[in-house]
Amino acid sequence: MTKQKIISSLGLKPHPSEGGYFKRTYTSKIETSSDSGTRKTLSCIYYMLTNDSPTGYLHRNKSDIIHYFHSGSPISYLIIHPDGHLETQILGNDLTKGHNPQLTVNGGCWKASKLTEGEYSLLSEAVSPGFEYEDMELARPSTIKQHYPGLFESIQPYIKPQTIKLD
Repeated sequence: MTKQKIISSLGLKPHPSEGGYFKRTYTSKIETSSDSGTRKTLSCIYYMLTNDSPTGYLHRNKSDIIHYFHSGSPISYLIIHPDGHLETQILGNDLTKGHNPQLTVNGGCWKASKLTEGEYSLLSEAVSPGFEYEDMELARPSTIKQHYPGLFESIQPYIKPQTIKLD
C-alpha cells in the first residue's frame, strides 16, 4: 500500500505543529483531574511520517504517550529526559535489530522522531490524560540551549525551522 492510499483511506491530515500526518481516532467521554485541570482520560491518534514529511519536530507533552508501530519503515526517536539524559529508540517491528513495537514517552520529556528510510511509517499514539494542544510545547532553540547546552548541536536539526526564526 502506498503512503497516499493510507493517508486517503484513514483520512489523515498534515499535523499543524509537529510535522507528518495525523487523525484523532478516539477521545474518552470520562474525565480525570490532572495538574493541567480536568482532562479526558484518554485520547488516541494515527500518526504517520512520510518521505516528504519525515520529521516529527522536537516537542514535549505534559501527558504520557504510548506509541504503537503498525506498518512501513521504522522511526528513530530521540528523547531528552528532564535530567538531560538523551535516549535513542527505534519504533519498528524487527526485534532482531533492536526495534520496539511499542514505546512509552513520559510526560515532561522532549521527543523528536525521524523516518530515515522508506516511503512511510504508520503508528498510533495513546495519550493519558488525553491530549490537549495547550499541554504541548514545541522546542525553541533558546530553551534547548539554556537547559541542555551540550545537546543543542545534535538536536538542532529536530527543532522546527519556524521556531528558529523566532529566537
